[in-house]
Amino acid sequence: MTRIVIVEDELDIASVVQDYLRHAGYETTHFADGQSALNHLIASPPELTLLDIMLPRLDGIEVLRRAREHTSHPIIMLTARIEEVDRLLGLELGADDYVCKPFSPRELVARVRAVLRRTEPPAERGQPRQGMPGLVLDDVHWRASLEGTPLNLTRREFGLLQVLSRHPGRIFSRARLLELAYDDTMDVTERAIDSHVKNLRRKLGAVTPAHDWIRSVYGVGFAWEAPGPGPG
Repeated sequence: MTRIVIVEDELDIASVVQDYLRHAGYETTHFADGQSALNHLIASPPELTLLDIMLPRLDGIEVLRRAREHTSHPIIMLTARIEEVDRLLGLELGADDYVCKPFSPRELVARVRAVLRRTEPPAERGQPRQGMPGLVLDDVHWRASLEGTPLNLTRREFGLLQVLSRHPGRIFSRARLLELAYDDTMDVTERAIDSHVKNLRRKLGAVTPAHDWIRSVYGVGFAWEAPGPGPG
């Protein structure tokens, strides 16, 4: 059963969220303070965490920052702080989504399902990986193909594609892409990320011109845009 951790100090909200998630078939664990939650997330990462920002002992932003040093599982921020700086900070640190209070419990369950659907588990190293329908990555030989067509990527471009396609919908800052996509960052700058993304878009677009795979988020960075379902 899919395990979800709820980190929320308002017990009435936590209780409602737990009820809806359990009714939807998820196993839930609740923590009312940031430090206890962080200890659990590091020791036993769940499939997804719902994380409030305003928490006793350790606030949610700090929990997110420290948790991301140990685990890449999906984290959705729950908060009444709607200022843009809070939203961008959460995304910069690796949040997968951001839900503002007050929220509909049904909508929250739908967001949980959406994040779980688009988040792929890490592939086994050395095996060609199906990251999206039609997209295959060979991590050993740094080769990629889309719908059977080789993409002829540079190693830099492959690294970006590898990070972005593993987390559809997640917004990555340039700094975060630089950190995750490249082992050696001495000769790569954040500005160079834009150039690599441009080249990657061109090569992907040559195969599927009707779909733009990489979405630019103004002032933040980039996200992998999975194609929606076709007409039924």
